[in-house]
Amino acid sequence: MTDTPAPSERDGHRARATPQARLSPIWIVPIVAILIGAWLVFDNYRSRGPEITLITDSAEGIEAGNTLIKTRNVEVGRVERVHLSEDLSRAVITARMSPDSDDMLVEDSRFWVVKPRIGREGISGLGTVLSGAYIQLEPGQSEIDAREFEVSDQPPVSPAGAKGLRINLISQLGNAPSVGDPVTFQGLTVGRVEEANFDGTTRRMHHRLFIESPYHDLVTDGTRFWAASGVDLRLDSEGVRVNIDSLEALLGGGVTFGVPEDLPQGRPVEADTTFTLHPDEESARQGTFSRYLEYVLLIEDTVRGLSRGAPVEFRGVRVGTVTTVPWQFSAPQPDSRDNFAIPVLIRIEPQRLGVDAESLDLEQWRERFERLFGLGLTASLKSGSLLTGALFVDLNFQRDEAGNAEIDYVAETFAERTVFPTTSSGFAQIEAQVTALLDKLNGLELEPLLAGLDRNLDASEATLEQVNALTESVRGLVEDPGMRELPSNLNATLEALRTTLEGVSPESRAYRDVSTTLAQLERLLRDLQPTARTLRDNPSALLFDRLDTEDPIPRAPTSPQQGSSP
Repeated sequence: MTDTPAPSERDGHRARATPQARLSPIWIVPIVAILIGAWLVFDNYRSRGPEITLITDSAEGIEAGNTLIKTRNVEVGRVERVHLSEDLSRAVITARMSPDSDDMLVEDSRFWVVKPRIGREGISGLGTVLSGAYIQLEPGQSEIDAREFEVSDQPPVSPAGAKGLRINLISQLGNAPSVGDPVTFQGLTVGRVEEANFDGTTRRMHHRLFIESPYHDLVTDGTRFWAASGVDLRLDSEGVRVNIDSLEALLGGGVTFGVPEDLPQGRPVEADTTFTLHPDEESARQGTFSRYLEYVLLIEDTVRGLSRGAPVEFRGVRVGTVTTVPWQFSAPQPDSRDNFAIPVLIRIEPQRLGVDAESLDLEQWRERFERLFGLGLTASLKSGSLLTGALFVDLNFQRDEAGNAEIDYVAETFAERTVFPTTSSGFAQIEAQVTALLDKLNGLELEPLLAGLDRNLDASEATLEQVNALTESVRGLVEDPGMRELPSNLNATLEALRTTLEGVSPESRAYRDVSTTLAQLERLLRDLQPTARTLRDNPSALLFDRLDTEDPIPRAPTSPQQGSSP
């Protein structure tokens, strides 16, 4: 008989004999599904890219789910949501970028809306007429990441990271250029206006310019900027001047710059240097003469035609500028002056004569002018152009009636300015001479003069009557038939005289006969010469033979040509 194990022993033995429980295969499917889902979620999150926020003043043309974000015409993102800001003042755009766009989302990256535009530079954005507007991204050069950006309605003037120089301009509101206007140098476009803001406190415009490389080296501390209006038409004492800039400046204006001829080129400037924008080139050139002497002209003639900016010249060389016409007209004038003289403020600018501003001694020049005043230096108004009637101030030495230049100069002041000696202008002198001539004419006794003129006129009429009578006599003589036949008779006489002269010519027979007769007469006279000598010595030999004759000696007879002895 075997022993029966206890119940506790039986249970423990049974537990050791039962195999271990296993995981059911049915759980494999949900586990795999969970893993695949997690992978899809992670892959979707990784492939979605960063989310950015764009802020703009107007969301015109922007549609959620349709508007793309592009760089170099390559899609890098898409707009997901468009809503208003909390204060309802701006539009907020939420966009999802591509996964590989992290490097482009830095703080100096720029966004703007591309849509059809028509401007002075042409037509742009025509490709968006059918496809719709999109947002253009220009990656920046910064290393600081950003996720919130401003969206501009206009494309940027200069690309990010472009080499060049950015400077500031301050100008009045009247000649303020706009964003995108060209910056030119001698007609060549070298930059653009990037920003234009108005400061209500100072009532001035603040501009920011970008000068492209390598033209930024042209901007120095001697550079002057002025507004380019396209066409500059000026009528002044120097005549008519017309300057025409480029076609772009003619249509939309702009800014131009240069270094005046009277200044050195200067040294290059640093970024963000501030310059003044002048209204025109002449104003910019005038701004270079920063050191000057101020004088007042007390003009007792008319100042019509004299305007601000007119030149002050010494024998044709410009040495200054008219500043204000008139200047403080209500200020008390010197006692030696007429209270109705017109004060004109002028500037003497020694820098125009090539004097450097750093070495310029104004006190020395002031003393020099005081000595010149004592030598007769005066100012007068003269006409610079008969076409425009503009006047300018001419400086010259005035001499007295004896020809002396030195005068007793007494310094005068007007409104704390030294009075520059003046003389009457050429027109005033002519007017004074005409007035004096009229006074002399009025003082003449005209009645005796008129009586004498009457007598002279009567004598002249009698002389004219005699001349008329003589003219009638000459006319009757000319019209006489005999006088008319005189030319024909004179011609006949001349013909007869010509015939007679032809008869006594060396080739005529009469001339030969006369020559033969004269030869015979000459021989006869030679033969008579011995007889004439005999009669001269012995007049009685004509009747008696000579008393002292000797017996004749027979001899042969001689020829008649040899003659015979008495």
